[in-house]
Order: sequence, then structure tokens, then C-alpha cells
Amino acid sequence: MSVTGRGVLRVRGRELPWGARTYVMGIVNLSPDSFSGDGTNDTGAAVARAFAQRDAGADILDLGAESTRPGHSPIDAATEVSRLIPVIERVRALDPDVIISVDTFKTEIYERAHAAGGDMLNSIWGASDEAIAACVRTDSAIVAMHNKAVAMYEGDVVDEVLRFLLEVGTRAVRAGLTPERVILDPGIGFGKLPEHSLAILRSLDRLVALGFPTMLGTSRKSTIGKLTGRNVDERAFGTAATVALAAQAGIDIVRVHDVAEQRDVVRVSDAIVRGWRPEGWSESLP
Repeated sequence: MSVTGRGVLRVRGRELPWGARTYVMGIVNLSPDSFSGDGTNDTGAAVARAFAQRDAGADILDLGAESTRPGHSPIDAATEVSRLIPVIERVRALDPDVIISVDTFKTEIYERAHAAGGDMLNSIWGASDEAIAACVRTDSAIVAMHNKAVAMYEGDVVDEVLRFLLEVGTRAVRAGLTPERVILDPGIGFGKLPEHSLAILRSLDRLVALGFPTMLGTSRKSTIGKLTGRNVDERAFGTAATVALAAQAGIDIVRVHDVAEQRDVVRVSDAIVRGWRPEGWSESLP
């Protein structure tokens, strides 16, 4: 199944027309075990981080309470709820219009997060039928990511990732989600060796050609660290290279830690490849 005309995502009175520009999703880690070192389980600090990301230019906030770094220790539902729900409630109370993505693969957690003010589910383990059904019930968007427990591929990694994502997207639409609410993420660094991730980054046009909205999360990833030799908090420039390539390929959302820097990257990239211009743009010389 291929979807033509990716449409407009409508959330909280806002419209995000897919293809008009590259949207920035700002990461807000609510786990002290985050690989990037910017996580916190203090509600006040997390809320402050969320609004710092919003004010830096994030179109969407992505709140997640469980670490997904390699070798992380899973947390139980009670711990995830205790970290996540108070932050969502506080952010929603202070800003009724901000778009909140909930980074969890547990359907029951998302339903509680949606009731607290969440708008979309960001699942690192594809999209189960239960997760899709929850998004249909709540009229939510879903980000479905490709992932594997072991980085082994019998054939071409790009072919396998795209087959998986197309199946997820097709199944979600058949279950009742409209295509503009089904966002596909190839899962850079998840169940993939660095060469796998690089192969996917070379083939982003094929992901976009599936016809669904798309998201890419390369921010501070280990592949960038291996290529640049930089520590995790020094990878903004390496991330920027992948963000610019994503914009050129037509990716719809980039999920990033360093919002201010990557906002500038997508603005310049979008001006070149998508014809986007900021409000008040003038051709006159300064």
C-alpha cells in the first residue's frame, strides 16, 4: 500500500501540513539513565526542560520516562507513570496548545498519558494492534519505529526496514487511523550496526516514497560519535549533517536534543529544498 497526498496533521487547533517544512521534535528525557546524559526524574526540572525546548523552537515535545539506551534496565509501569504523568499534567496546564508526544511502547501507559494531556504515541517497537487501537480510540497520531533485538539481517537492511514499516502503516490504516496520523521512523541505531544506519541514511528517499509521514532520530547517536570521535554532548554538528540530509530527502520530523541548533539547520535546508520562508520574509537588501 502506498499513500498519496500525506495531508495535514491537526492537533489542538494547530495544523502541521506534511511536506511544507521539516518539523522539530524536542526530546525531554525523564529518566536519569538516558544515554545522552540530559535526563532527570525531577518533575520541576523536567517541566523546565520541556519549556526550554519549546522556546528554542520545538514544534513537538517528546516526553519519555524509560531509557532505551543499550543495556538499560527496564522499569515497571508504576515507575514510568510516576515520572511521566505529573510532567505531562504540568506542561499541559501551563500550555494548552503545545503538542506532546509520549515516548512509550506500553499501551496502558499511553492511555493514561493521553488522559493527562498527551497527543501522540511514539513507540520504539513498531505498533502493536493494541497500540493502534488505542490511537484510534483517542484520535491520536502514532510514530511507529523499526527495531530489532539483535542487529542481524538476512538480506538488505533497507529492504527489510521498509517492508516492516510499510506493513505497520498499512495495518494502522486498515484499523482506522487516517494516513496523516501514521508516522514511520526507520530507527537509526536501534537493532542496527553503524553500517546499517548509514545505509538507511543513504536511502531516506525510499522511506519518504512509501507515502506516509516520516520521522528521523539521529541526535547524538553512537554512529555519529564513531564517525566524529566526539563525546555524546559534543555531537550537535554531526547531528546537523544528518538533519540537513533528512530535510533534503523530505523527512517530515527530526527528533533532536539540541533544538535551537537543529531548528536553524532545518530552516536553512527547508528554504533551499522546499521553498519555505519565515514570516515577514523580504527580498529587499538589508
